[in-house]
Amino acid sequence: MFTKKRQLEMVLQDIPYHESPKINLEQYSTPSVIAADVLWNANSIGDIKGMKVVDLGCGTGIFAIGSALLGAEESVGVDIDIDAISIANSQAEKLGVKSKTNFVTSDIKDFHETADTVIQNPPFGAQKANRKGADRLFIIKALEIAPVVYSFHIGETEEFITNFFKKEGATISHAFHYTFPIPRTYDFHTKDKVNVKVVLLRAEI
Repeated sequence: MFTKKRQLEMVLQDIPYHESPKINLEQYSTPSVIAADVLWNANSIGDIKGMKVVDLGCGTGIFAIGSALLGAEESVGVDIDIDAISIANSQAEKLGVKSKTNFVTSDIKDFHETADTVIQNPPFGAQKANRKGADRLFIIKALEIAPVVYSFHIGETEEFITNFFKKEGATISHAFHYTFPIPRTYDFHTKDKVNVKVVLLRAEI
């Protein structure tokens, strides 16, 4: 369907962000240009087409829908936010991949399916009072689900997260670095936009 990454990006950019992001869930949407690059690279490595792909903390579904568009046999998005899941379902239908996608309203700890690949952008843990360590819970669950995991983390934590993956029995095969623009989303934000250095790690068991 797509011969160029830019074509995928143009489709993904129409998937809306969270309408009412919830601070307790630390919700930030992945920009389409970054999502397209992640998906394009993952597909080139052989981790999407013909595979079952799960996106933990899927939000409005950009990775799950993108995976389906790239030929995943099945694509599952999991999120505790029913409003985000509703948007994801409507976008999957709009883009013609409803039959290949399944969006589940659930806490990730209650999700027990298996897959070939997990792609996730978990909470960064910036809101320490309520989400500290949430990214590590996502890692543990992802490694329970699939032998290949793509996971976003704050760039400065790369060494720590790499060691955490190793402790959990996984090996890091690739690291992709991005600048993640976080717009003013919550009342405590004082700037219109902050650019955060992030790393996407590909881990395999």
